[in-house]
Amino acid sequence: MALPCGNRRRWSRAIKMTLCVCFLIPMAAGIRNTNTSFGQKQKLDVQQQLKFLNKPALKSIKSPDGDIIDCIHINKQPAFDHPFLKNHTIQMRPSFHPEGLSFDESKDVSSKSESKITQLWHLNGRCPEGTIPIKRTKEEDLLRASSVATYGRKKHPQFNTKVTVKGDGREHALVYVEGGKYRGAKATINAWKPQVQQLDEFSSSQILILGDVSGVGINAIEAGWQVNYELYGDTNTRLYIFWTNTNANQATGCYNLLCSGFVQTNNRIGLGGTIVPLSDYAGSQYELKFLVWKDPKGGDWWLQVGDKYLLGYWPASLFSSLFDSASEIHWGGEVINSQQGGEHTSTQMGSGHFPDEGYSRASFFKNFQIVDSSNILRVPKNSSTLVEKPNCYNVINLGSLFYYGGPGRSTTTPNCL
Repeated sequence: MALPCGNRRRWSRAIKMTLCVCFLIPMAAGIRNTNTSFGQKQKLDVQQQLKFLNKPALKSIKSPDGDIIDCIHINKQPAFDHPFLKNHTIQMRPSFHPEGLSFDESKDVSSKSESKITQLWHLNGRCPEGTIPIKRTKEEDLLRASSVATYGRKKHPQFNTKVTVKGDGREHALVYVEGGKYRGAKATINAWKPQVQQLDEFSSSQILILGDVSGVGINAIEAGWQVNYELYGDTNTRLYIFWTNTNANQATGCYNLLCSGFVQTNNRIGLGGTIVPLSDYAGSQYELKFLVWKDPKGGDWWLQVGDKYLLGYWPASLFSSLFDSASEIHWGGEVINSQQGGEHTSTQMGSGHFPDEGYSRASFFKNFQIVDSSNILRVPKNSSTLVEKPNCYNVINLGSLFYYGGPGRSTTTPNCL
């Protein structure tokens, strides 16, 4: 029996709706299954990476800022996961120091330092001899990264002063030298807490040592302080290092000890640890001295922080164009400008004030020097400056001292675009 016209329409709509529902249910189930699988894989990746990064601790210290510092046996540190360092013998001191300091057994600079460098975790304990302090990586640290594999890596690893990569967001106010054979660099930097606008931006002040940049790859070493929420989960000012060796096929290296490479020998200073105290505007200034140099005997690049704290070294085998010497040295500040909403960031560099405000108000590098090809510390003769946006950040070079920094976009800088 034929259905009336109105009934036929209703039956037709009912059949179509039934078919749609039947079709959508398995699709939705498939989506749920896919999301569940992705979530399970991500969780597994996170747990595996945490197990890889966090070595068994002989002692753990809870810092007032929420960090957990693990005291790891010096022979169990991440450096020795590197394929080039499987049978590496730890060097506890270099054969040479460009300032003429002695490193004999009767004068262990690491254990007898009078340096005033302090980190927040020191309030609750110290790591014993034979161990090194490592900031524990937590699950939330990995989840802030764009991927588990990229945690601890640098998003913007372009270093060449000759090339400004449009849209990469990096802005600088720095002094640099180039064209020589440099075997190290030194500077004293006052430490501040610049305000950072976006969570994916950072502000840092550092020494940067570059290998030959004329080829395909980049070799670089950095040491300084930074505010970097994405890496640390807060806006504290932290001591940091970074290294990389890139070529056309791959990139290696990372911040601090978040990959294998840097060999730490010091049990008192934690890379990535919060620095206290900090400089006050128009008040007390807190300074950090950095010295990086190449040991002429072993070829390793050593790092000293403060007057006498030997932190450790980057083995020569990690590098290609830094194997003999560096071709450029940079001193200064760097920020990331994510251009949120089409406007320049208000992320500050250094103290957040322009260099013409001078001492106790502007950030500075003083006593900046190079280690020349004869392994002698000296003031560079011909230094240049690099500033992309002088209405946002700037630099004033006075010879062996320079002031740098700025507020970024603010009510007082309408021309910072």
